Amino acid sequence: MFLGWMEANKKYEMARQMTYAEFPQKFVWKKGTREWVPRKKAFSIGRIYYVPPGCGESYYMRCLLNHIRGVTCHEDLRTIGGVLYNSYRETCYALGLLDDDKEFVDGFTEASDFATAFALRILFVVLLWSESMSRPEFVWEKCWIYMAEDIQYKLRKKYQHPGFVMDNDQLQMAALTEVEMLLQRRGKSLRDFPPMPYPKSDSTYLSNNRFVEEELQYDRQAMHQEHNTLLQGLTDEQRVVYEKIMHSVETECGGMYFVYGYGGTGKTFVWRTISAALRSKGDIVLNVASSGIASLLLPGGRTAHSRFAIPISLNEDSTCNIKQGSPLAILISKCKLIIWDEAPMLHKFCFEALDRSMRDVLRFTNPNSLNLPFGGKTIVLGGDFRQVLPVIPQGSRQDVVNATINSSYLWGECTVLRLTKNMRLQNVSSPAESYDLKAFADWIASIGDGLAGDLNDGCVSIKIPDDILIKYTGDPIAKIVEVIYPDYLKSSTDLSYLRDRAILAPTLDVVDSINDYMTSLNSKEVARTYLSSDSVCKSDSTHDLIAELHTTEFLNSIKLSGVPNHKLTLKVGTPVMLLRNIDHSLGLCNGTRLIITKMCDHILEGRVLNGISAGQKVLIPRLSLTPSDVRLPFRFQRRQFPIMTAYAMTINKSQGQSLTHVGLLLKKPVFSHGQLYVAVSRV
Repeated sequence: MFLGWMEANKKYEMARQMTYAEFPQKFVWKKGTREWVPRKKAFSIGRIYYVPPGCGESYYMRCLLNHIRGVTCHEDLRTIGGVLYNSYRETCYALGLLDDDKEFVDGFTEASDFATAFALRILFVVLLWSESMSRPEFVWEKCWIYMAEDIQYKLRKKYQHPGFVMDNDQLQMAALTEVEMLLQRRGKSLRDFPPMPYPKSDSTYLSNNRFVEEELQYDRQAMHQEHNTLLQGLTDEQRVVYEKIMHSVETECGGMYFVYGYGGTGKTFVWRTISAALRSKGDIVLNVASSGIASLLLPGGRTAHSRFAIPISLNEDSTCNIKQGSPLAILISKCKLIIWDEAPMLHKFCFEALDRSMRDVLRFTNPNSLNLPFGGKTIVLGGDFRQVLPVIPQGSRQDVVNATINSSYLWGECTVLRLTKNMRLQNVSSPAESYDLKAFADWIASIGDGLAGDLNDGCVSIKIPDDILIKYTGDPIAKIVEVIYPDYLKSSTDLSYLRDRAILAPTLDVVDSINDYMTSLNSKEVARTYLSSDSVCKSDSTHDLIAELHTTEFLNSIKLSGVPNHKLTLKVGTPVMLLRNIDHSLGLCNGTRLIITKMCDHILEGRVLNGISAGQKVLIPRLSLTPSDVRLPFRFQRRQFPIMTAYAMTINKSQGQSLTHVGLLLKKPVFSHGQLYVAVSRV
């Protein structure tokens, strides 16, 4: 049958479009003539016998049979991109189907031809921080020279000594010092990744608390001027919020506040004013948000999970990974205020975990902290309960409501402050435009408040106004693409054109269909497909048993929200979205959008579309990702580029994005609270 498959590929064009496993769908095996012939009727599903990984080349050959098409001889099965490899294992590596640190060495070699040494150091830190390398010391030993290329030049310039020369040991120590400084910005150290070497330096700079240093580096004079400017722009209700929070901070009485207001009421403006006021005095304000995109809008913002080391998997007894006397614990004890934006979208266990940790951490500086919310610190939450609430897989309405912050034991200690005035309507030039915008804003608010549609305690049908409804016949995807991406082929190289547009849908299946359609439209660029390496997580106690039960192709077929697909098809010029936090200081966080500018075998280069680093080029490596999805009965690991194509995105992913042209494709109704409200309020 196997040799017959090769012969059929020589005879039939249709055969060359299918893998060996797919072959029985369109062909049938004739035992008498021992050949494959086109199937005339019915349908059949093919399955290749399972081969465990311990079988060596047979296992790798089986992996290839699930991916390679058009094979007419044994050599074709070992040929990728015109290169004939010596073994099936090497061929699998070339396709990206294996976890091997060699790919990172090859990635650094590729990137060294066009990337700066600073970018390569950041790349190494990302790989360390994500724990994607099995042997980081091996990768360092092979690649440190690329990361040290600019150091001697910088020191010559610094000391104005053109003849200054460093030997290899000095260069390596200097590069290690640079990597250590980058790690400390993330609250990590090379000592956390044994057996990585540590810089032999007497510099006290490396031993200082980088968390505190970063929060004290603001220019107090500039902050004072910014505060005065922002203060004059506060509305009356914004000033009430400002004064109450400032009074709580200045009197050190502590307290928990929730600033409730829909988009456009100026919550971020208030956060900026308060932050500037305190930083102008040399005080520390910790600005965090529930999502990466929202955190980029805050001055010095970080995601709450990264700032406070909140666990990904939580329960009612969880605490944050904050040790007594650690740099993070010292930072929390010194801060005057915590601002947490987009709070309603996170589970109440996140806030309760931080509350327990802060009470414990602060008990040595404040004996009463054990009895006070968040240890007696002032914490301000902000957000809009009309938007998407915590995602509870297979959860009921009651489960979602019970998971929100206002169902927490902390809510009884919370003072609610409201913002109601829509600031976006203040800058409209004409009365007619103001009237239209107000009508649209009122309609959005009616959706969020549950007033639109028929009265019903549960699901309701909402009529979309005719003036924003796309009338079509035929393919809905083609029609909405035509409206949202007009003249796409002419404008596909315009960064602002791609930055300001997106199509939203409730489910990943629809999003993938739109993205595939858009990718196929761009015929000017050659497509390249990157495959992931999937496995059962080796830390799983049932690893050996589960690995025997689930084949590689089953793991490849798993699709989860927030996890890149096994098969990622890209072209130069394709807009993509990051699915993981890479480097928050550079604005590279979950939700950041980029344009692909270069595609290598093991590394991607992209230009940032939005955020504080818009226009800059960055490197994107493959990372080992382990989703925490409770629907999977085992721990699953996927090594893939942490991105997804972003012509279209799910409604949940769009929360926090700023767009000017938005299409909403509802092949099926939205399925959770806040989704329609979020979708129609993106502009």
